[in-house]
Amino acid sequence: MPHCARVKARCGRCDGDLPFDFTMAFQPIVDTQRARIVAYEALVRGVQGESAYSILSQVTPELLYRFDQACRVRAIELASALGMQEALSINFLPNAVYDPEACIQATLEVSAQVGWPTERLIFEITETERVADRQHLRNIIDTYRSMGFTTAIDDFGTGYANLDLLTDLQPDKLKIDRELIMGCNQDTRRQTLIKSLVLMAQELCIGLIAEGVETQAEAIWLTHQGITRQQGFYYARPALEALCSGLDDSLSRLHDAANVSR
Repeated sequence: MPHCARVKARCGRCDGDLPFDFTMAFQPIVDTQRARIVAYEALVRGVQGESAYSILSQVTPELLYRFDQACRVRAIELASALGMQEALSINFLPNAVYDPEACIQATLEVSAQVGWPTERLIFEITETERVADRQHLRNIIDTYRSMGFTTAIDDFGTGYANLDLLTDLQPDKLKIDRELIMGCNQDTRRQTLIKSLVLMAQELCIGLIAEGVETQAEAIWLTHQGITRQQGFYYARPALEALCSGLDDSLSRLHDAANVSR
């Protein structure tokens, strides 16, 4: 089992005007082909490890912008304090970004302060409500790409993150939702859908990441389809203010098992 290197690095200056405190947990994103961790996703949590919902349910429309900004700053500060060497993936709500260039300034400032390379930032678009202004979302993605950031659409295949988004948007990556991944090694309907996504992503030059991988069988089947970027409980659960390590052996075993089972 992986273990976690933990550090206390909370900072209050960015969310002092919020009526609640929060922190981040980090979950690794692995590359099964290279048998290594390639990124971590920052996931909001309460300071005692309370769920993301317990924090997000307190975010009113009036607090949305400040909360979005505070999440970016907190994630970068903690990642730096923990000595993260991999890419950092941060969720954001498009409706919290009124202007992509203006709203990125706090991110750039804290990155400069802690020495975080901005090319190691991934912004995941999380839609909890439909974005009426598709051009606004496209502007965010195009602006971030021009600044050297990577963009991803989270929870792809469910909710509001569906195929129609790709008629207007060109993200770098799609994160395939757990609902499609679950039991994919034996569910022929899911297999058909995922294989179609692989072909589509290749044509559109978009990378795929499988979310919610929970079994070795799922991990191997996905790897055989060319989806080598994966995330889920099979590898590690989100760790509060910590980075998981000790995955090298398990990733190597998975790599070997995937090659043997071809």
